[in-house]
Amino acid sequence: MPCEGVESGSQRAGTGRFSNASPQAILPRMARTPRIIAEPTTVSLADFDPADTDGWKKTEAKEEIEKLGAQIDELEDLLVYAGKHGLLILVQGLDTSGKGGAIRTVLRFSNAQGSSVATFKEPTEEELAHDFLWRAHQKAPRRGAITFFDRSHYEDVLVVRVNELVPEEVWHTRYDHINNFERLLSESGIIILKFFLHISKDEQGQRLLAREEEVEKAWKLSVGDWKNREHWDEFVTAYEDVLSRCGTPHAPWHIVAADKKWYRDLYMLQTIHAALEAKRAEWMEALEAIGKPRLAELKAYRAKKGQ
Repeated sequence: MPCEGVESGSQRAGTGRFSNASPQAILPRMARTPRIIAEPTTVSLADFDPADTDGWKKTEAKEEIEKLGAQIDELEDLLVYAGKHGLLILVQGLDTSGKGGAIRTVLRFSNAQGSSVATFKEPTEEELAHDFLWRAHQKAPRRGAITFFDRSHYEDVLVVRVNELVPEEVWHTRYDHINNFERLLSESGIIILKFFLHISKDEQGQRLLAREEEVEKAWKLSVGDWKNREHWDEFVTAYEDVLSRCGTPHAPWHIVAADKKWYRDLYMLQTIHAALEAKRAEWMEALEAIGKPRLAELKAYRAKKGQ
């Protein structure tokens, strides 16, 4: 993890499109308050302030977002070209928490050819005919690709639970299945970053009302959002169980203070950058190994043409 007070820079050592720049020179300042759940524990969302910004100001955060974005663009290219890992960015949160907006911000700095977004709406007839993780596995990234999950397989222990779509003895067993599934992805070379966008009930109410008042947001209107709001406490409890039971070293949860959209974006980009930067040396080595025989082949071709 980056350390408090270490600023990111826009210059890299070395030459060419990619470099072996020292991570210390480019890692961003991270949040002071630990919000990473990487082992089974008891999580209470009341312990986390959804309006916290860790002392960041909006103007400096916006500048940092642009710096991070440029660096992430390069790192994602390394991921795609090296082909050793895939990246799964999973975003969950209560209604209006900003899942789509956060994904759009990250996509602004992503390799378009190597990126995709998977949404998890009401299951289709085909999906219901399979186990609950089938559709998630179908949408998971391959090595050399980046996939965003806008909601995810966690809906099967969240909305399914709150709305009583299946009996408790069914959804209660799914936590272990999810942990095993994510371990399989991790052991197959997939980097998993899971973000829970934490907003307050007051902020959610303001955002829902704004959708009614602003023409450009009216398309988001849904009676279902207001119905779900009536079950706020039940959803919070369901999320607390998810965070408590499904945070692991290979697929930790990040609790993101999301009342301030700009801080939400900053925290997510910082986390993505740190995870990718940790793989830079490995990817550079892989690209060098790929390039050596190709350079030798080209050299031999030119030598032959010169005869």
